[in-house]
Amino acid sequence: QKRIIEHLAAAAACVVVQSAAALARLVELYAVKREVVQVVPHGATLNLAGDQAPRPYSRQATILTWGLLGRAKGIELGIEALALLRALEPTLEPTPRYSVVGQTHPRVLAAEGERYRESLQATAASLGVSSYVEFDNAYHDTPSLLRRVREADIVLLPYRSREQVVSGVLVEALAAGRPVVATRFPHAQELLSEGSGILVPHDDPAAIAAALHRLLTDPALAAHAAAVAWMQAQSFSWDAVGVRYVDLAVEVLRRSREVTVRAISATTV
Repeated sequence: QKRIIEHLAAAAACVVVQSAAALARLVELYAVKREVVQVVPHGATLNLAGDQAPRPYSRQATILTWGLLGRAKGIELGIEALALLRALEPTLEPTPRYSVVGQTHPRVLAAEGERYRESLQATAASLGVSSYVEFDNAYHDTPSLLRRVREADIVLLPYRSREQVVSGVLVEALAAGRPVVATRFPHAQELLSEGSGILVPHDDPAAIAAALHRLLTDPALAAHAAAVAWMQAQSFSWDAVGVRYVDLAVEVLRRSREVTVRAISATTV
């Protein structure tokens, strides 16, 4: 794989990566010239509601995790955090609803069936939070999924991976102007450092519970995170990303023509 990537990069006029974390990884670990690499962010459909004000905690808030289910998603950590959140401040009502939206990944399904989902349901039952955890394994078309993301109060990404340099789910959460709580995988560190969410250590449900508690009970913090996400969303729109690719293509063509002209001139001389 390393040899193939280096071969492709050597043959390319430009290499595009979707995050600064990916850029750093590419030039550090591979024989790729920094000057040929450009960052164009992962695109998303702008999914901003008309009113981005934080929702009152007096109603049941929704914490959302979505995507194809597999053990790397760390959903059990979110369920454990929900149980800890209830214990953190018992008088705080109502308890938020944790929605886990997505079908089991086809490869996981082929290897072990629905064992992971069933283990998550068992965990929720053992911790006494079954009534607050929704498992939605239906297929959602794009409008339906965009609505679920837009209506969430917080998007939770409790991923176990420490290497993920690009996350489409993270970009889509910010494109909806939603505050995010995420483990410190590289893309989350890059995007949430601007203030659109809270980073937590890996495999730490207590830290997740504390971060959720802060966003759910501090309207000023939630409003700030939503506002920063709203601003970040503009650069992720497919229109903005498309313009970046057009500009990049124009620049590559311009450089190619200059090289061609110089080659012709040298031949003529």
